[in-house]
Amino acid sequence: MTSTEVLSMYENIAGLTSKMVVAAQMSDWNGLDNLENQCAAQAVPALGGVPALQGNARQRKIDLLKQILANDRAIRDVTEPWMGRLNG
Repeated sequence: MTSTEVLSMYENIAGLTSKMVVAAQMSDWNGLDNLENQCAAQAVPALGGVPALQGNARQRKIDLLKQILANDRAIRDVTEPWMGRLNG
């Protein structure tokens, strides 16, 4: 993967996770599942590892990862209580 491909992958994942937050907040579980599958497909190239990035590209990757993690937390804030009610 080139640095451009790495950043593109993370930007796509960040965009999808942002949409996942909205779907979770709207209780659109089918939409959330669809977006989750799209996100997983986008991440497949990273399974073989990604090259180390330098300078601005590295900082952009870090910023995107922080956004993805924040989105994940927002999704979990909605889904974990819902899952708890299902299991209770």
